[in-house]
Amino acid sequence: MNFELSNEQQDIVSAARKFAEGEFQDRAEEFDRNESFDEAIFKKAADLGFVGVFIKEKYGGVGMGIFDANLIMEEFNVVDPGIAITIATSAFGAEVIQEFGTEEQKNRYLPPLVTGEAIMGTALTESDAGSDLAAARTSAVKEGDEWVINGSKIFISNGIRANYLLCFVRTDPDNNDRHRRHSMVMVETDRSGFKANPLKGKLGIRASETAELSFDDVRVPCSNLVGELGNGFAQATYLFNYNRIGAAAQAVGIARAALEESIKYVKQRIVFGAPLASFQATQFKIADMFTWIQAGRNLYYEAAWKIDQGIIDHKLIAAAKSFCGQMAVKCADMALQMHGGYGYYSEYKVQRLYRDAKITEIYEGTTEIEKIIMARALLS
Repeated sequence: MNFELSNEQQDIVSAARKFAEGEFQDRAEEFDRNESFDEAIFKKAADLGFVGVFIKEKYGGVGMGIFDANLIMEEFNVVDPGIAITIATSAFGAEVIQEFGTEEQKNRYLPPLVTGEAIMGTALTESDAGSDLAAARTSAVKEGDEWVINGSKIFISNGIRANYLLCFVRTDPDNNDRHRRHSMVMVETDRSGFKANPLKGKLGIRASETAELSFDDVRVPCSNLVGELGNGFAQATYLFNYNRIGAAAQAVGIARAALEESIKYVKQRIVFGAPLASFQATQFKIADMFTWIQAGRNLYYEAAWKIDQGIIDHKLIAAAKSFCGQMAVKCADMALQMHGGYGYYSEYKVQRLYRDAKITEIYEGTTEIEKIIMARALLS
């Protein structure tokens, strides 16, 4: 078993880190403070091939596997999670189009994502349907050759920025199988009746835009249905397999940043006449962080590698997401503790990491949901 990255993969890691350090580092605190983002950074990322990297070459992408794509995700998040997730989600949901969409849909929606000419999002969550996605109530009713959509969504990344959104809608409310009641329908955001309101005041990843959406008799052509009618839940599950590994890679990146910042700080911080790094209690924290990061990376590496081999191991994906999220929160907490009072102030990166880390335990399936998935798989 070879644990070394290939030369090509090492080049990917190096290029991603170089871009992030050049573009994210000086703006991260500003974007966090103002809950803003400079689209020029996104355009540069697209120009360099960092957007929609999993999209196949025939649709304008580079066709990376999930393993290589998440090498980029990890490196971006070491520098700044808020900017990293903004870029990473600019093609959010394109995996579903590529796997389930018609050729016409693939040719229409995928190429503009790669070039940065368009931004995409996925609208799944509702106020009463987060972890229980099958409870989503936003409806799509067929009238002639159109779907008429009514309802609302919340906590939607790119809700304001997106040119089109892949929406999880209820198309067969009376189906006895609650997992066959929904479908995926693409909604262009310039459609009449669509409205997006920005949600401000997030704890972390504040550069990433989040919105509440409303659909008031929004009409889209029937050709905007993605995949089979009633297959929305399966498509969402397919997307979660990708996104959960992405969240794990994000968490590893955040934890690495916490470790890097801690090592720099404890070497130069003098307490009781000696560097903080010379104390055993500090050394134990550094050693624990390193160990957890290695374990988390190995988990998401294996889960990603298996998907690239066509093997979907739900319990392993859930384990990677669950462990890495918890690990990132622990590492960020330790980093802030080692920084003491200084870590509590915005001039130190660790306070931002502390806030950014928490979301990795929540989105794309909470830690508790991931544990349910693992337990059911093991006990079945």
